Order: sequence, then C-alpha cells, then structure tokens
Amino acid sequence: MTVLQSTAGHRARFVAGGWMLAALVGVPAVLAAYLTAAQLLRLLPADMWWQSLGATDFADPRQLLYRHAFLPRLAISLLAGAALGLTGTLLQQVLRNPLAEPTTIGTNAGATVALTIATLYAPWMLEQGREWVALAGGALSTLAVLALAQGRSFSPVAIIISGLVVSLTCSSASALLMAANREYSEELFIWQSGSLIQNGDAMVLGFAPWLAVAGIAAFVLLRPLRLLDLSDEGAESLGTKPVVTRLAGMTVAVALSSMVVAAVGVISFVALAAPALVRLAGARTLRQRMIWAPLAGAALLWLTDRLVQVVPFTSEIPAGVATAFLGAPLLFLLLPKLRTGPDRDGAMLSSVRRRSGWVYLLAGLVVMALLLCAALVVGRGAAGWHVASAAELADLLPLRAPRIAVAVSAGMMLGVAGTLMQRMTGNPMAAPEVLGVSGGASLGILLLFVATSDVSRPAMIAAGLVGALASLAMISQTGRRQPIANDRLLLSGVAVATMASAFSAVMLASGDPRLDTLIGWLSGSTYRATAVDATIAAVTAIALLAIVPLTIRWLEILPLGEAASRGLGLSLFRVRVILLVLIAVPTTVATLVIGPLSFVGLMAPHLARMLGFQRALPPLFASAILGGMILVLADWAGRTLIFPWQIPAGLLAALVGGPYFMVLMWNGRQ
Repeated sequence: MTVLQSTAGHRARFVAGGWMLAALVGVPAVLAAYLTAAQLLRLLPADMWWQSLGATDFADPRQLLYRHAFLPRLAISLLAGAALGLTGTLLQQVLRNPLAEPTTIGTNAGATVALTIATLYAPWMLEQGREWVALAGGALSTLAVLALAQGRSFSPVAIIISGLVVSLTCSSASALLMAANREYSEELFIWQSGSLIQNGDAMVLGFAPWLAVAGIAAFVLLRPLRLLDLSDEGAESLGTKPVVTRLAGMTVAVALSSMVVAAVGVISFVALAAPALVRLAGARTLRQRMIWAPLAGAALLWLTDRLVQVVPFTSEIPAGVATAFLGAPLLFLLLPKLRTGPDRDGAMLSSVRRRSGWVYLLAGLVVMALLLCAALVVGRGAAGWHVASAAELADLLPLRAPRIAVAVSAGMMLGVAGTLMQRMTGNPMAAPEVLGVSGGASLGILLLFVATSDVSRPAMIAAGLVGALASLAMISQTGRRQPIANDRLLLSGVAVATMASAFSAVMLASGDPRLDTLIGWLSGSTYRATAVDATIAAVTAIALLAIVPLTIRWLEILPLGEAASRGLGLSLFRVRVILLVLIAVPTTVATLVIGPLSFVGLMAPHLARMLGFQRALPPLFASAILGGMILVLADWAGRTLIFPWQIPAGLLAALVGGPYFMVLMWNGRQ
C-alpha cells in the first residue's frame, strides 16, 4: 500500500508539474497570439493573409509590410527566444551556476564590441556574414571570463564577477567608439539594444539552420551533460570526460548566443529567465529543461515584442531593453539559491612592505597640487599645446576650475568609498560602483527626467538620494535572513546597475530633446560642471574625510574575519549599515555631479596598497589623493587627446580600470 501511495503521489506531482509547464508556456503564447492577431488585423484583412504570403502584391504597401516586416519579425522573435532558452540551460548546466547566461558571463558584450569594431573600421569582415565576427568576439570574451575565474575553481560568484568586469570593459569600449563616430551612433545603439525589426526574411532563413544544428548537438550531448550533476570523479567513473563535455557544451552555447547577437543585437536575460522559470514550474531533469526552456524563451520574447509595440511611448522600446526589466528583479529572486564560497579572511593583507608614514601622504598632496595646477594652465588649442599666461588664466579659470574641482572631489570620494567597501567586505575586488549605489542614483535621476521637463539641481540631488537609498534597501533585503554576504552584496549591486542601464536605454530611445545632456552625464562627463557642483562636491568630500577617521577601529578589525570581529565586540550588522551609508552618500554625490563612473573606487585603494599603505587610516587618505589624481588626469586627457572633440572622463577611467581589474584578478587567481 505504501509503495502504491508513493507511486500515486509521484504521478500526481508529475502531472501537476506538466500542467504548470504547459501554463508557463501557454499563457504568454496565447496572450502574444491575441496581440499578434489584433495588430495583424489592423494591418491586413484576414482573408488576405494566405494570399499575401504566397503571392505578395508589390503594389500594395500593406502586403509588403505583412510579408517582409511583420512575419519575419514574428519568426525571428520565436527563433531568438528559443535559442536563448537553450543557451541558458546549457550554460547553467555546464557551469553549475543558476545565474549563468550570455549577458552575465560576458559573451554578449564581446560579440557586440567585435561587431561594432568591424562595422566602423573593417566592414569587409562582414561580407561573409556577421555571425563569424560575433562568434569570434563572444568566444574571446568568454575565454577571458573563464581564465579570470579559474583561480576560484569556476565558482558561480567568480564567473559572474569576471563576466561583469569583462562586460563593463567591452561596453566602455563600445560607448567610446560610438562617441567617436556619432554619425553612426543612433543605428549602433538601436542594434546593440536588441531590436527585432526586420527588413525581409534573409535573417530568419540564415538563423534557422544554426538553431537546428545547435539543437541537435545539444541533445547529442544530453547524457554526458547530465553526468555533470555528479562530481568530476563520479562522471569520469561512468566513462565521460567532464572537461571535454564542458568545452563542447560551452561551444554550443557561445555559438548560439553569438548568432542571436549577430541577428538581433543583445537580448538580455531571456536566457536567465526561461530556464529558471521552467525549473520553478517543475522541470527537474535536464531533458525536461532542454525541451521546455526554448519553448518558454520563445513565448517570453514573442510576448515582450508584442507588448513593446502597444506601449504608449514616443518611439518603440527595443526588445532587449524590455527584457532587461524582467531579468534584474529575477536576479534578486535567484540570489538566495546561489552557492557562494567561503570568504577569504585577510584577503586585504598584502606582502608589500608596510608604509604608514604621514610624510608620504604630504608628498602625495604636493604632487596632487602640482597636477591640479598643470591641468589648469596646460591645454591644447587650434595652434597646438599651450601653457596659459596669467592674463589668459583669468578667462580660463571660470571654464576649467569647476570641472577640475568636481573631478578631484569626486575622485577623492570614490577612493575613500572604495577603501571602506573593500575593508568592510574583505573582498579586494569590491568597488562602490559595483555596489549598485551609482546605479540607484542614476535610476532616480532618470526617473526625474521622465516625470518632469524642468530638472533643477536640487531636484536631481533629491531624486539621486532617493534612488541610492532604494538601492541600499534592496541590498539589505538580500541579506535580511543572514549577515550581508560579501558575494551577494556585489551581485545585488549588479542587479541594480542592470535596471539603471535598462532605464537609461529607454530614455535614449525616447527621443527626449535633453538627450545630449543625458548622454554626457551617463558617460561621466565634467563638461557642464558649475561652481555649485564644485561646492557641493568639495563640501561632501571634506565632510567624508573628517568622519571616516572615527571608523578606524572597525576598519582595522573587519579584515580579520567575522569570527574575530564578533570576538572583539563588534556588532557586525550595525557596523556594516553605518559603513554602507558612508559609502552610499559620497558615491551618490559623485554620481550626481559627474555621472556614474566606473572603477575609480577600485583602482585608488589598490594603488594605495601597492605603495605600501596597509593600516586603516593612511590608506583612506592615500586612496583619496590617488582617486582625485586619477579623475583629474582622465578629465585633462579627455579634453586634450582628440581636441577639438572631448572624451568623457568616465569612459577613459573605465577603459583604464577594466583591464586593470582583469590584471588584478589574473594575478590573484591562485
């Protein structure tokens, strides 16, 4: 009787799981089909659908739109969604990582920057098809991510953080290329944002065979892929080679995702959402996920594409941007399921010779003062390089002084915030930009742009602070049931930054007349810095430097690890909340006055440690000095290197910081 009851219960769960999976795919598909039919009826009467498919009347614009725009767009949304669903399933199985997908592991960013470079500077490479260029870029970026994550045994968090670094670096490179080629930037932006708009069925006919071959290859690999659920030793004992299996699975996944980028641009997070949703709906085995995830991905992307066409917006929102709004909240839902490795206590300690003498800090202040003077008087004009005289300086001072003051103040705040964050988490790869505070402040300001046409500085400050506090609240919820986990803290910041990036893309697609200001601010520009901005930044930086010495005892103890910190009487939750506020406020102000910069908060603390500053207080001031110098140099180089055009300081800092971050991870991989 017990066996019969167990069998009946198992059968009931199986049937219930089947109904849930059918509903997961069927409900979005039915809704998408309804919207599709409604839109199609407005375009062409139903009795002409079949006739227009086989014998299109080229004199009828409605039939041309139906045959060469509407139907190919419908087909590519289904094919791309299915491909992404299969890609996410393969990557999550191969990497044993529920957050793995082409966006989070850097594949999409590599394919995008490769296609951008080829489009702008080597269009002959696209003659044989964009797929091969995208595949090469995606493969190289994925290999870089895996190489950086190798030192931590390809742990889920290591792969995600490595993917974030590679993606940010590639994105900065793409943004700089678009800034240098403004005549093509609109088309490149629309494509990079994931547009499903089609002009003929050539893309559909070219993509379908790739998907069919990849699907066959994936199911051929089904048995060895299932054995990856075991340990490597267990898989080898059953006659498979885990390394070969992972390489084969990664090859299929990278090829598929690169083909999607080549066909329609970057479609974010469908590859994350589809496998996660079918797993939650009852798809327990790999075979079930490989069948249902492509169907769910196709239904999700189909529905998303229909919805963006009916949303009342001045211009159509790219489908890839719309899917990002789905993926960022899903990251928060999946974070509790992420397996994280133990923290490396004492990771902040270094073998460099310790140096805590204040004389070196005084020398740094002298160097920074000389740099500020040089940035103020040395420039480039129509006649070449030029050193301003005293008379010329009177005219240049109102133009250059505010942006220099903003740059040095923002750099100092980010340097201190980076030191606080790395000491607090014990993670040398932490940076305030990754925490999500910059992303939250950006999101608040972008929402203000949407809500009102008159954007004043006080309103921007208020909106940015609200966004930053909301970001902190979301991160706190991630660690509500346990102390704030270092890795989850960083990944929560990734989710917030993703939402801010998606919303900024919506703004850029809206046709808002204030786009020039918005683009400059998002790039980390000091172009429009005013005396008010300089005052706000300077006062905040001075206040921060006056307050942080009060936290010295905490910063000395925290790198020793949680057990030692509790043993020495620290209330970890209270200490971390206070430090989070000290990180959030200056990072928010820096974001407000100069834009969401990247990597300055990472580079300055590391440079301070490389110079030998190890105790808690001297590295804080050393990081402040170095951070200010980095941004002043970036701002000066941005306005002189390609004169009369200018490069945003944030892009230059990111292009330097991204490779620097990767070198640090490579050197510390053991």
